[in-house]
Amino acid sequence: MSSMSWVEIVQRNTAQYGELVAGIDPSLLDIPSFFEQDDGIPWISRFVDFVLDTIEGRVGFVKFQSAYFEARGFLGLTALSMGMRRAKAGGIGVILDAKRGDIGATAAAYAHAYLTPASEGGNGDFEADCLTVNPLMGPDTLEPFVATAKRYGKGLFVLCRTSNPGAGWLQDKMTGNRLISDHVADLITGLARGEEGLNPIGAVIGATVPHEGRRLRMLLPRSIILAPGLGAQGGDANSIHALRGTQQGDLLIPVSRGLTRVEDRGISAAAYRDLVLERISAFKAAIAHSPTSPAAVG
Repeated sequence: MSSMSWVEIVQRNTAQYGELVAGIDPSLLDIPSFFEQDDGIPWISRFVDFVLDTIEGRVGFVKFQSAYFEARGFLGLTALSMGMRRAKAGGIGVILDAKRGDIGATAAAYAHAYLTPASEGGNGDFEADCLTVNPLMGPDTLEPFVATAKRYGKGLFVLCRTSNPGAGWLQDKMTGNRLISDHVADLITGLARGEEGLNPIGAVIGATVPHEGRRLRMLLPRSIILAPGLGAQGGDANSIHALRGTQQGDLLIPVSRGLTRVEDRGISAAAYRDLVLERISAFKAAIAHSPTSPAAVG
């Protein structure tokens, strides 16, 4: 298992594999029926292994959406733990999309669960390289996550301007003559103060809002941005450049259903693997050809 920091993993894996993040959102109705074969292995574990088998050596990052695993109870949490361990052991950067955020002691417990290595007293079952967190309850709720992330070389993605249709209801509101999302960007910059180079405290900014993204990137010049929305949510690959800065690894682009969802659940395993590989190649090509990719900077 790698002892590299989150920033080191990001820089290494984006240089080798690009900026695509494979999202694992296990929804049985969206994946082929062959995963349900009765051989004693839960379908959710089979799906996780399939995705990891397919992306290994091709994609440098995986994002596990915790909600789908929690919805399956003990079997789902077991599949999540095993999948995270396997991905980390294979050098794949692991993002846990759990969007946690709570007051002091509870936030500290979440940080212990997801960011503290077993060697430092953590349980190790759900240790991620990076965690998504929600700042809605205020800066003090982020402090335990930030302290733990910095202590153990982990990363955070703070929700800033998200990709969902209703995000503007709050995030685009004005307060103190500035947008709320701008205030969050300032908070992220402050949390990362003292760091040199790429910041481990990053931001979630949707690929569906390029104008907002361009403004927020200016406020977050050294932050890693996680930009969901490409694929099923309708984000345009041509607008991705609005979120990219000038440093290697400062943008990661997750695609979940756009990689794994099928209309025909009767598709064979071989055909499904080919389909996922085709989609990976297509998304990577689209991302790589955006106007200001790192290869085109300087």
